Order: sequence, then C-alpha cells, then structure tokens
Amino acid sequence: MASTRRVGTTASKTRDALLDAVERLMIKQGYSAVSYRAIAAEAGVTAGLVQYYFPTQDDIFVAAIRRRSEQNLARLTELLGGAEHPLRVLWDYSRDESTAALTTEFLARGNHRKSIQAVIAEVTEQVRQIQLAALVDRFGNGPIGDTGLSAEALLFLLTGIPKLIRLEEGVGVTTAHAPVVQAFEHFLRAVESSPPRKPAKARTRFARPVR
Repeated sequence: MASTRRVGTTASKTRDALLDAVERLMIKQGYSAVSYRAIAAEAGVTAGLVQYYFPTQDDIFVAAIRRRSEQNLARLTELLGGAEHPLRVLWDYSRDESTAALTTEFLARGNHRKSIQAVIAEVTEQVRQIQLAALVDRFGNGPIGDTGLSAEALLFLLTGIPKLIRLEEGVGVTTAHAPVVQAFEHFLRAVESSPPRKPAKARTRFARPVR
C-alpha cells in the first residue's frame, strides 16, 4: 500500500506566516524570487518546514492565490452589502485590484503554469458572479438605465477598463487613459442618478368567453 505524504494543515498559523512571507517576497522582488530557501529566510524557519506545508512550488502559489481571493471576496461582499451605488463600488474595487502588485505577480506567474491559470480563472469567476448578482439585484435583468447595456456587459467594462489601463501603463503607454477614466466617471454618475429598473409585471391571461 502506497504511503501518502503528510502536509501541514490549512488552518495553521505557521502556514499563514509562510504565505505572508510569500506575499512580501512577491511585492518586493517579484514571483521569480519565491523559492523554498527564500521563503524560509523571510519567515525565519527551515526550508524543510516550508516544503512540509507546500510540497511543490505550484502549491505555494495556489495557496497564496486562494487565500488572497478569500480575503478579497469577504471585502467585496462587505462593500456590496446594502450599497446604494453598486456600480461605484465595483468600479473603485476593480481599479484598486488592477493596481495591486500581488495581482500583477499572480497573473505573470499564471502565464507560465496552467495549474495556476486554472485557479486564477476559478476565483475570478467566483468574484464575477458576486459582482453580477449585485448589479442584477439593483437594476434587474434588462438594460441598465438608458445605456442599452445589460448587467453582464456593464460589468465587463467596469472590470476590464482598469485591467487594460494597468497593462498599458506597465509598458509605458498612458495616452487616452485619463480621458477614458474621466468619461467613465461621468457615465457612472449619470447611471447612478437614474432610478433602478422595475421588473416587468407578468401579463394576466384571461380565459376567452365561451360563446
């Protein structure tokens, strides 16, 4: 019977301390600096202890992404809870997330590892479903205001524009960024000032009179 290797529990303070060290390394030096030895030195432990909790390097990044995603989900849920202007909440949240150093490093690492790509896709879908539900709850399933845009289409713009701006800024392109942000801010103010769309009432079917 094959033996299975023991792995540290996910509810461990030591594990959290190691992931804190991983995040510090990524912010200071980038994802390429993350190794068992580097994490051990940053956390003040042995490399063997790091490997006990994370048997492979992919395990390190997957755990870091999932933990950060859980934190972001909790924060987003709290921000959206009872928010009068969910569009504004999502716009500000997306702009903050797009400029986060950890997000950039996770995506860069994911470009080289399919297992990490899959986790990023999974947690992104979870966030997007929460975002979409908040917009549908506020505006309904039809076009939002007079924009002609559905909740899905507007959500894509809310989350996509900050990411595109961030990508271009990463290679030194800034032309048109400020006007786009200004125009979208104006757009949001206009949409937020319009009353939410009421769901259409179902038509009552009357029986035809018997002749």
